[in-house]
Amino acid sequence: MNSFPFRVAAAVISALVLSAQPASAQQQTAPQAPAVQQAPVPAQAAPAQAGPAAAPAAGAAVPAESASAKPAIYVPRELSPWSMFMSADVVVKGVMLGLAFASLVTWTIFIAKMVELSVVQQKVRSALKRVSEARSLAEAQFALGSKEGVLPSLLAACMREARLSAGISSDGGIKERAASSCAEIVRAEARRVRLGMGLLATIGATSPFVGLFGTVWGIMNSFIGISKAQTTNLAVVAPGIAEALLATAIGLVAAIPAVIIYNHFARATKGYLELVNRASGASARLLSRDLDRTHVSGGGRAAAE
Repeated sequence: MNSFPFRVAAAVISALVLSAQPASAQQQTAPQAPAVQQAPVPAQAAPAQAGPAAAPAAGAAVPAESASAKPAIYVPRELSPWSMFMSADVVVKGVMLGLAFASLVTWTIFIAKMVELSVVQQKVRSALKRVSEARSLAEAQFALGSKEGVLPSLLAACMREARLSAGISSDGGIKERAASSCAEIVRAEARRVRLGMGLLATIGATSPFVGLFGTVWGIMNSFIGISKAQTTNLAVVAPGIAEALLATAIGLVAAIPAVIIYNHFARATKGYLELVNRASGASARLLSRDLDRTHVSGGGRAAAE
């Protein structure tokens, strides 16, 4: 009877020991379980991980998307004169067009005055050559014929004054009045031949300042654009400044030829007016001969009577 409790206790202990052995085995095999299950897991999870795996596969296209997301590389604009004119401000365009028109006017005056001065100088030289051997106003007019020009006008003025002063014995008064008429013709011819030179002087004097106004306006707009863009990158700022400076360049293109052409015509006009003064002197000499001849013939008749 005394051994029965011991038997029962031994049975309980043995049962506990037997029940504890599977738990310890599981604890011993537990670290190996992941190693055993790692092989099938990728195979079983492969379909489920197709989406994540596709993301890296599609990652080949990611650089293109990221490249497109990057800021675009700045490509400089074409800075030809025409492109700069087309992209300039309205005021700067107006200045450039005005200066281009002024340059066109300058070259038009240059061509017209060259032709005009060449023609009139040739006419005066030819007329002076024809009347160089004439002995009277009538003979000089006959030598010139019906041609028009400054010398025929001078001869006609002298003839008119001699006719209007018929019966007046004062030769000095006749010559003075004839000289006054010739001086008026010379002044009128000087005004006519200088026509257009005032415009050349105006273009040459004002074109640089008009171009400078366009430049100042363009640079002002460029600085306004800089403040809006909040950048001082020279590649961004340079086109606007170049467009503004183009106005000054066009102003100089219009002004420099105008000044040179004006100086050239000032010398050419001076030479032509010297020829006109020679023609006036030739007319005055012919009138003086006619007056002296009249007195000689009148004295001869008086002596004969």
